[in-house]
Amino acid sequence: MFLYVYVDILAFFRPGVIDDILAGIVWEFDITQTFATTALTLMAIPILMVVLSMTLPARANRIMNLIVASVYVPVSAFNAVGESWTHFYGLGVALEVIVLALILRYAWTWPRTAPSATMATMATSPDRQTVRAQQQA
Repeated sequence: MFLYVYVDILAFFRPGVIDDILAGIVWEFDITQTFATTALTLMAIPILMVVLSMTLPARANRIMNLIVASVYVPVSAFNAVGESWTHFYGLGVALEVIVLALILRYAWTWPRTAPSATMATMATSPDRQTVRAQQQA
């Protein structure tokens, strides 16, 4: 999410970008409510994914990460199409795609089921013999 925002903010420093925005144009698009709503949605989804990744059950989290990251790879690539600042946009898109590829890899390799509560308890609870030895001492 931050890469999308920083690339967009740093793009304001390109000559003529602010003039185009003041004239109501972003890239090739007129600035309309539809454009603004679409742009907001494109930024809101990664923001919501931070919250959803912390709150969704493992299976739903895995599925959402696979879907959203898959959709955002072409969105990232689209941002570099037709740009003259190939180094700047190329680096931005490369970093975005690397992060998305990592998200896809981690989501794809996540365990399909959550560990059972007894396994978690056993991993964190002391050994019975250790507890008995402490109680007898």
